[in-house]
Parts: sequence; C-alpha cells; structure tokens
Amino acid sequence: QVQLVESGGGLVQAGESLRLSCVASGRPFSLYSMGWFRQAPGKERAFVAGISWSGGRTDYVDSVKGRFTISKDNAKNTVFLQMNSLKPEDTAVYYCAQRRIPYGGTSSDSGQYDSWGQGTQVTVSS
Repeated sequence: QVQLVESGGGLVQAGESLRLSCVASGRPFSLYSMGWFRQAPGKERAFVAGISWSGGRTDYVDSVKGRFTISKDNAKNTVFLQMNSLKPEDTAVYYCAQRRIPYGGTSSDSGQYDSWGQGTQVTVSS
C-alpha cells in the first residue's frame, strides 16, 4: 500500500516562497517518477511539475518555469517542490503523485499516476 504525505503549504504574500515536501512509503521510491499537480477552486486538477525516477529529467508547466523547482531525495523517500516568486494565481491545493510503473519517465497525464497524497493548501495573497 503506497502512502504519500504532503506538507509545507500555507498562506504567503505574492513574491514570497514556499517549499512543499512529500514523503512516500510502500514501494521502492527510487524506482518511480513523481509529479506535483494542483487544483484551484472550480478548476480541474492540473500538472505542475514532474521528475524522473533517477532525478535526471524534470518537466514543468509553462506558467511555473523559472519559478518552481522539483527535486527528489531517494535516500529520504521525499520529493520536493520549491516555489519562488509566488503569484495569486498559484493558489490551489497541491498534490504529489507517484507513477504507476517503475522506471517510467515524467508525465503530465494524471492517468499515469496511481498513488496520490491528500493535498496541501497553498494560498497566495496579493
């Protein structure tokens, strides 16, 4: 049974930073690519960033490129999302997710992930 637990969300002012963490358990973390998604009120869940199982490849949605950084610490079974220069439009519930197959690449398709965290709220005020 895979378990993903996010932390690090909160309320910040525009321009500030937050770092989200997601600790995984249940299967060999180092073999699986990870992703961060977000869901704003009234909108569908959307891809934010992904990292390959080895950490060698990362992908981002255009709106966060240059501001967000995804990283993976296989020794700590943890994936991070460093969010800088936050904007009000970044306000959402953020979810981490683990791909359903080992050694897969990054993916922006939520259907490629079979394990999800409970979500952490990020609110950015203007």
